[in-house]
Amino acid sequence: MRATTHKTLLSSVLIALAALFSHAASAVKSPGLADTPPMGWNSWNHFDCEINEQIIRDTADAMVESGMKDAGYEYINIDDCWHDERDAQGVIQPSKAHFPSGMKVLADYVHKKGLKLGIYSDAGATTCAGRPGSRGHEYQDALTYAHWGIDYVKYDWCNTENINPIGAYTTMRDAIHASGRPMLLSICEWGDNKPWDWATDIGHAWRTTGDIYPCWDCEFSHGSWSSWGVLRILDKQDGLRKYAGPGHWNDMDMLEVGNGMTADEDRAHFSIWAMLASPLIAGNDLRTMSEQTRQILTNRDIIALNQDALGIQAMKYIDEGDLEIWVKPLAGGDWGFMFLNRADIAQKYRHDWRAHLVKDDISNHQIDFAQTTFHWRDLWQGREGDTRKPLAAEIPAHGVVVLRLTPVD
Repeated sequence: MRATTHKTLLSSVLIALAALFSHAASAVKSPGLADTPPMGWNSWNHFDCEINEQIIRDTADAMVESGMKDAGYEYINIDDCWHDERDAQGVIQPSKAHFPSGMKVLADYVHKKGLKLGIYSDAGATTCAGRPGSRGHEYQDALTYAHWGIDYVKYDWCNTENINPIGAYTTMRDAIHASGRPMLLSICEWGDNKPWDWATDIGHAWRTTGDIYPCWDCEFSHGSWSSWGVLRILDKQDGLRKYAGPGHWNDMDMLEVGNGMTADEDRAHFSIWAMLASPLIAGNDLRTMSEQTRQILTNRDIIALNQDALGIQAMKYIDEGDLEIWVKPLAGGDWGFMFLNRADIAQKYRHDWRAHLVKDDISNHQIDFAQTTFHWRDLWQGREGDTRKPLAAEIPAHGVVVLRLTPVD
């Protein structure tokens, strides 16, 4: 970056700091973002640190060509390891070896595709992979991101000993505000400090658990911390649904669809994330994904549950051990119903609609099937029926049956 640019950024930092102290009370997170859960892609789950600008360009191309953009995906997010060292003025630099054209050129490419570019940093002095973090450089980094044209900031929590999380994330929120460019702030502190209690006015989404692992029901130990399978993450959402809503979402981590689980597990994983209003951030290689994976990720009926305007997170309605029924109120009087089979074998299940009253005390929605008849459609298999007679379903092992119910006039 040229010296004139360094001076401009440094001047901007001083101006922003002055503005902060004069107008601290006016600092807010970027408005109008994440009214529905964010949708996009992130580099970490598949590529880890092995990323470069060509991968990002090719992924943006694939998001458009695969139909994912048309289905609602918009963010291309670069995770850890994009960094070089800071220059003499403290301005963060992208890796010259992996991002030789620079982030602004890359952002321009992504924007021309009708997509948005996201980037990663950390509240500590170093990131989880040991690259420069943003501690002490928050305003400088936010201004740099704004100069590059960044649209989304994933902000991690490694190497943060003795740092107050509320203060750290508020500082980055205020820095983004001072930069003058709207950016979605994704809080990634793994739920350790219960961000659902304090982050509604700070970030647009917050992680509720540690990292995901591509398995159905497992814990993968890294020694001092663990990654979690799909069911383990689902079970950690208990009690959190009341905190989610437009502009502030419980984030169950990035998707592992296409990263090694079975097709039924991938469909269930995608359905669970959609029903629970988690961000849908794909984590596979979009350039080489199978047609099966593409069809799962672009199932617009499932995506519509996630992107519903009411923004209500699903609740567990019936729990019979290996068989769970989750329900989600939708705009226009519709409902989403998910029959989840946690077991290792398929289950035949008969559900008598009229035998059960549905009542959601948090959202104040309810159904009395004795009074209202609903037409239902299976969002994976396409079959149809109504609630005048019991539902007979076969739910695959580690799988789901997902229905959308619409009241009959």
